[in-house]
Amino acid sequence: MSYLAPAEFVTKMVDAGESKVFMSTRDTLIRGYMAGAILALAAVFAITVAVKTGSFLLGAVLFPVGFCMLYLMGFDLLTGVFVLAPLAWLDRRPGVTPSAILRNWGLVFLGNFAGALTVAFMMAFVFTYGFNAESGAIGTKVASIGESRTLGYAEYGLAGWFTIFMRGMLCNWMVSMGVVGAMISTTVSGKVMAMWMPIMLFFFMGFEHSVVNMFLFPFGLIMGGDFSVMDYLIWNEIPTALGNLVGGLAFTGLTLYTTHVRTAPKRPVEPLLKKAA
Repeated sequence: MSYLAPAEFVTKMVDAGESKVFMSTRDTLIRGYMAGAILALAAVFAITVAVKTGSFLLGAVLFPVGFCMLYLMGFDLLTGVFVLAPLAWLDRRPGVTPSAILRNWGLVFLGNFAGALTVAFMMAFVFTYGFNAESGAIGTKVASIGESRTLGYAEYGLAGWFTIFMRGMLCNWMVSMGVVGAMISTTVSGKVMAMWMPIMLFFFMGFEHSVVNMFLFPFGLIMGGDFSVMDYLIWNEIPTALGNLVGGLAFTGLTLYTTHVRTAPKRPVEPLLKKAA
């Protein structure tokens, strides 16, 4: 694959962050909506594969197909703009302000949530033949996931909340690596390969992704999961989103930006030559 050097693709990250901040409201919402919808469909696809084959690993191997599709189409996930938009502010790009970044995050969140919720209702309708039949094994599985990943954390109180926060951090460390992966190559095959690896890892490890959860938990509630909307928000979505923000920015965005754009001063040559002599 045609590989770009780190200094080149990190500059592309900053440029991308700047462009997203200045994107129109309409385009931001549309791109967010489609990203949420595609990722939701990929999630139910992976769960369907896992349930029907009995292999969660196979589901995890196939899940990245949705991520690859949405990024090749230029759509935006909240987890991606969490990492890219602040880099444009750190780089002092004109007009990029904290309020502009928060606006972008808010619009992408709304778009992602609307897209994921649309697919949740559509798939619930499909699985139940218009809510006239039982949801079957897949619906039961998703409902149980919703319970275990809300009430299961709540059982441990503050420790449970921080557990999901850290799973959110680990998730967006990997997901943001996938976002960067789309920039390190100029070929479709190279982009897909670079995106596939970290996304497969996060899904198989059960880390928490705020946009996947925008589908998973509403769908679980529709399928009869024994948890509430407040359980979902307090014991999943909020700590997950915060963890996604911290993990992606700290482990990927800031580390790459600091060492490839704002590099430290080079070591002096003369003392090194004297030491070698």
